[in-house]
Amino acid sequence: MSAVPEAPAAPGPEAVGIQAEPFDVAAEIARLSAETAGRAGAVVTFTGLCRDEGGRLAGLELEHYPGMAEAEIGRVVADARARWPLAGVRVIHRHGLVAPGDGIVLVLTASAHRTAAFEAASFLMDYLKTRAPFWKREHRADGTTGTWVEATASDDAAAQRWLPGDAP
Repeated sequence: MSAVPEAPAAPGPEAVGIQAEPFDVAAEIARLSAETAGRAGAVVTFTGLCRDEGGRLAGLELEHYPGMAEAEIGRVVADARARWPLAGVRVIHRHGLVAPGDGIVLVLTASAHRTAAFEAASFLMDYLKTRAPFWKREHRADGTTGTWVEATASDDAAAQRWLPGDAP
């Protein structure tokens, strides 16, 4: 006699994760797909990676305020759910020292149709790049530690399209 498989967990607070350890992209896609089975026709996946900046970086240090970061990202996930008909959302952000080539952030959005899933994922990433309560500092290959990294003007400009009244 085989065991009855467990039902997928209902989407909820687990939509946001902040962790030091690497995330498993395939496992997270499978989890969201199982949670949204029959309701989603599209799952959009974005993985942000640590660059080595032409061999200049040994890693990127990411800091956050525990509890505050999860709550703030949870608010923007709720905003995405209000703007688009999403069947599911998952945002994972790493903290600690991340090596070049390793994932820093994972955004998954699921919807009945691809347009909503793409737009919601883009909205979430624009928010994460400019307003999420994370601080990044470069650790250089020469052994020195750089200053804290600011959002770029192009990141700020991309986020402007989501201001109230400008949403698609």
